[in-house]
Amino acid sequence: MAMRIIDMATFVALARNRHFGRTARELNTTQPAISSRLAILERDYACRLVERGDREFRLTPAGEEALAVFQEVLEKLNTLKSDLKEGGSDAAYIVRIGAIDSVVATWMPDFIEALSHAMPNLRVELTIEGTRDLVAGLAHGEFDLIFGIEPAIGDSFRSFIICYYEMVWAAAPAAIDAGAIYSVDELSQMPIITFPKGTPPYTYVAPYFQDERVLASKLTSSNSLFAMINLLIGGFGLAAIPSVAIARELENGLLCRVKVAKPFPPMPIVATYQTAVGQNILRSVADHARNSAADFCRKVSSESAWVPE
Repeated sequence: MAMRIIDMATFVALARNRHFGRTARELNTTQPAISSRLAILERDYACRLVERGDREFRLTPAGEEALAVFQEVLEKLNTLKSDLKEGGSDAAYIVRIGAIDSVVATWMPDFIEALSHAMPNLRVELTIEGTRDLVAGLAHGEFDLIFGIEPAIGDSFRSFIICYYEMVWAAAPAAIDAGAIYSVDELSQMPIITFPKGTPPYTYVAPYFQDERVLASKLTSSNSLFAMINLLIGGFGLAAIPSVAIARELENGLLCRVKVAKPFPPMPIVATYQTAVGQNILRSVADHARNSAADFCRKVSSESAWVPE
């Protein structure tokens, strides 16, 4: 059986993207060409590698086995090629990272810089989205690694809590009584800014209140952490925000912590990456992320950010 590298590479890309159109665009070819290469593999192996007939892309058990072998072969070929060129095993590899605002505003810059030094040939494509869109994008093969507040669930993903952020109620100094300790009922009477209803961040805010209907009547929603911070600085309402994301605003007095009778639970930052493709490189990238988050937590107050024990 004469196995072509292009067919193996196409199958690995198809498994990563989980979509014929996206795979064709990535490989700068057409969908019929992708289908043809898949058909060649299935003819040579005399079995189906991809399930047909449903709306979700899914590999067959034979497809999962073939993917593992193809990935190993291609990684060894890439390692050999880069070694012969005195490069690194990460040569010409693209990693697609998605992250929520709170990560981008804290340790993401240090993480990207660390990657650039440790893996200089790695190309990073960074997208800022909410957790729900990140999880959906990972499931559809649009991301290789994401950082949100919930994991992606599936056999082809690995998730771990990378750190925790302290959550505080914050507002402009003029919008509150700095000496008062606010009860839950008192907070519910004030204008509250949060992420849109139904999003994972909203699920952290709503249970804080006894009656979500009261919260809904006072709610202003935004899908951007930075927009929420600007609204707070402008004197509108209050919001539950990671204290590390507004450290400068707290320090220079643009914002202040709202004293409350009921503390807000910490927010986990969850890393999830694909294990089906590029596993060695993605594991290394995830390890760098873990180290960058840990370094960041060591630099800030231990009450505002910390790593799991």
